[in-house]
Amino acid sequence: MPNGESDERKPHFEDKTDCLATEVPVALVYNGIAHTVMLCSPADLADFALGFSLAEGIVEKPSEIYSIEVKTVSNGIEVQIEMASRCFVQLKEKRRTLAGRTGCGLCGVEQLQHVTRPLPALDRTLQFDPTKLNDCLQQLQQAQRLAQQSGATHAAAFFNLNGELLAIREDVGRHVALDKLLGWHAQQKQKCGQLQGIVLVTSRASYEMVQKSVACGIEILVAVSAATDFAVNLAEQHNLSLIGFARENRATVYCGEERFDCSE
Repeated sequence: MPNGESDERKPHFEDKTDCLATEVPVALVYNGIAHTVMLCSPADLADFALGFSLAEGIVEKPSEIYSIEVKTVSNGIEVQIEMASRCFVQLKEKRRTLAGRTGCGLCGVEQLQHVTRPLPALDRTLQFDPTKLNDCLQQLQQAQRLAQQSGATHAAAFFNLNGELLAIREDVGRHVALDKLLGWHAQQKQKCGQLQGIVLVTSRASYEMVQKSVACGIEILVAVSAATDFAVNLAEQHNLSLIGFARENRATVYCGEERFDCSE
């Protein structure tokens, strides 16, 4: 062995079984017409269909969707959505075939004016104690079952104003994880009325995450990573409170600090 090199410095290899995240093509089919195909984790797809439809402005309210049926087909999964005729007519006018890819936020956008769409400014109806974020982050980490198994998924979670975890959705795509959560949120609002709380995501806060949150009436969006300037500008325009770099005992408030109660 040259220069007295010991066996301890040699690389060590071992055989082991790894758990891989499942990623399948999921087609959203509205009234029999395919609209988009996304690569998703195959869970909570009814939530995804509802959340995507609301967040993308395909429908304005959950009652405009009459049924959602998830079907396994030979090359993936189809989510068949029956929707109101008025919404379907509007969808056909702007319909385009999208090829969704994990992490892609502008698939299918053909013109600059289609990047953002008009949305009303959010009301300021709640206050949140930012000292509760530490506990929220711990709950989020413990609840990410897919991430613990594979290390390859994002999560979006909803916490009430007391910092209690009410729901979490995971997916290989950060946008899809948020869509799934927004679908759950819309259903809960239908059942219980007003549902106040914050959304915490494990990704960065890009413009489309802000736009989806605003479209579904979320007032506070917290991300564990950074925000982009586009996202911050959009949040300011629509009165969204946006936090990034959420870590233990620290976070960056980009805008909307008036919703954070720091009196104690």
